[in-house]
Amino acid sequence: MTKNVQNKIESLLDIMPKYVQEFYHSKASVPYSPNTLLAYLEEYRRFFSWLIDSDAISGAKSITQISLDALAKLPKSDVESYIMFLRTKEKGNGQEKYKKYGISQVSINRAVSALSSLFNYLTVESEDENGEPYFDRNVMKRIKVKAKTRSLSARAEAMKPKLFLGDETQAFLDFIQEEYPKTLKARALTSYNQNVERDLAMIALFLSTGVRLSELVNTNLKDLNLNTMTIEVMRKGGFVDSVNIAPFAKPYLENYLAIREQRYKAEKHNIELFLTNYRQEAKRIGASSVEALVAKYSAAFKIRVTPHKLRHTLATRLYAETKSPNLVANQLGHTSNSTVTSQYISVLSDEAKDGLADL
Repeated sequence: MTKNVQNKIESLLDIMPKYVQEFYHSKASVPYSPNTLLAYLEEYRRFFSWLIDSDAISGAKSITQISLDALAKLPKSDVESYIMFLRTKEKGNGQEKYKKYGISQVSINRAVSALSSLFNYLTVESEDENGEPYFDRNVMKRIKVKAKTRSLSARAEAMKPKLFLGDETQAFLDFIQEEYPKTLKARALTSYNQNVERDLAMIALFLSTGVRLSELVNTNLKDLNLNTMTIEVMRKGGFVDSVNIAPFAKPYLENYLAIREQRYKAEKHNIELFLTNYRQEAKRIGASSVEALVAKYSAAFKIRVTPHKLRHTLATRLYAETKSPNLVANQLGHTSNSTVTSQYISVLSDEAKDGLADL
């Protein structure tokens, strides 16, 4: 767990009722990933704040005052009103507490999932002094949300322009190294020269392994083995996985390791693989910083993408070479050969188009 994530979790736990703290410790022991638990706590803060602001909880002036009895008696209509609050436009004076134009259906589904997990804990997994769950009525079981659905082929077609397939993978790395600096002014060029080896190493690692953003930023120096070309990461669900690295990433990783200690003033206690300088001290680079640099380079090259799209790129290229859904699933850390894996396959499925062309 990064220090930044840990600090955010501790700050949120301080304002939560005791039963949410118990929920956190129960899930952390599974273990759920710190980023998943942080997302849950942030959702609970938003939900509880809404309950207070809308007077849905009588007498509660702070989150810690929201009782188990209040959640046990929470009407279905209140939860549905909260979902409508998330979905609809919220206007304010520029200091609005929540998003101005609502959130997507995908984000609403995540919010409902987080609340469902809490209510399932309170009604099934928790134990009072008599060894019984805190209460029986689970209002979240009555809440239905409609997922935003598109066919597999539609999702694949939408994804395709955002992937760096074929020669574009190497072309993207070459662009960052050779063409991108030509577009920069003096101050930006100084920052680029400071970090280019690190940035190339991270992007090459995304493109050669398909690791998630959280997995990359949480990786430590000892987890990388260039002799075996593998990297150990903590997967979703809390298990450690050894991930193969495609050979093309090796020179980028070697170049970064050669300058890591001196460039970032790394000390023995800096166990993190990817570093940044904060107030002249070496620190683990944050996820938001990685997202920003991927967006910056990719927008200049072709189209603005996220680290997750680089993960999609690796998955699609790997299937193109192996034709093995199982290998793709294993590389990505999926527990099964799921529809998600099939989506990568669909990106390369042009047989239908070829058939139509012959009609």
